[in-house]
Amino acid sequence: MNSDNEGIRNRQHSNPLETNPVVNVPHGNIPNTPLASSTISFLLGITFCLGVYSFTSSLLGYTSFLPAQLAFFVSSWAFFHWAEFAVTAGWNLEKCSIDSYLLDNGAMYHVSNGVAILEYVAVRYFWPNLKTYPYVSEVGIFSVILGQILRSMAMIHASTNFSHIVAFKKRVSHQLVTDGIYGWFRHPSYAGFFYWALGTQLVLQNPLSFVMFAIVLWRFFYYRTRSEEAALIKFFGQDYVDYRRRVGTKIPFVP
Repeated sequence: MNSDNEGIRNRQHSNPLETNPVVNVPHGNIPNTPLASSTISFLLGITFCLGVYSFTSSLLGYTSFLPAQLAFFVSSWAFFHWAEFAVTAGWNLEKCSIDSYLLDNGAMYHVSNGVAILEYVAVRYFWPNLKTYPYVSEVGIFSVILGQILRSMAMIHASTNFSHIVAFKKRVSHQLVTDGIYGWFRHPSYAGFFYWALGTQLVLQNPLSFVMFAIVLWRFFYYRTRSEEAALIKFFGQDYVDYRRRVGTKIPFVP
């Protein structure tokens, strides 16, 4: 009987739907359960598909329930959060939890997105001509796609060395990654999100939110990289100092 129970526990522990992380304890408000994870994934998938459908329908001249710009924003937002969890589950399973969706990402994040949608809807209703510059949205689409690829590539390449939470204690298996995409960007996941987020506001042609996003994100990454790199210097010493001198962040005014 004991061996049977042990076998059941082992099978449960190896279940790919299990979201109890080995390293990071979930800290958000969303329950860390397979049901919660599958529900979120389903809802993000539905949101992404509806956004893509509306975006495509608008471009082809068919009736859609969302204008093309807002549809692209919604689908990009849904894909980003789904990809955060999917990449973590695929290449960094020991740190995978419900928090990996980054949906419980602080009030400021949700307020910023809400303000961006409100700005878009209000301006489009009162001054629709201000949303008719296709080249601005096209640059934004390019920035969103490039930023998403850059961030996902960074997470995949760093694998178990990547963490959504800044580590201040070095793990035995923690290695300094300086090759691949990290040979071009010192913090490629940060740069990816920075340009992804600004790209969404170019797609929406939101000048006020673009400036707000730029200021808030620059401030966040400026101070986050400082605290993170102080820890990395303790972990890796001169190796990280040399790497920091050699490779920039590629985020404006974040050395």
